[in-house]
Amino acid sequence: MKKLIARHGDVYVFSIDQIPETAKKINSRVLAEGEVTGHAHRLTGEVDVYEDTDGTLYLVPTDTTTIEHEEHTEIPSRVLPDHDHAAIRIQREWNPYRRAAERVRD
Repeated sequence: MKKLIARHGDVYVFSIDQIPETAKKINSRVLAEGEVTGHAHRLTGEVDVYEDTDGTLYLVPTDTTTIEHEEHTEIPSRVLPDHDHAAIRIQREWNPYRRAAERVRD
């Protein structure tokens, strides 16, 4: 069961029971890039990051993992390590002209 543990601008972090077997470990530390501002939500410290086939990112945080962004207060390491696994979701908004939900552009 997913439980929201933190929100960092348009990035949501959910606690999950396990990472899907289809997710592969990646080296990227960027959770979301700002298409307009050039800013990014980044991971610092020790953390394993996985990406699933649908683009969903998953984390295995440690007691040194933080999430940083130039325009937001960081999510400190004390928030994340209480959760063995986390899923990342990017906020979406409804576009009535396209009749579709789209990722928020930062």
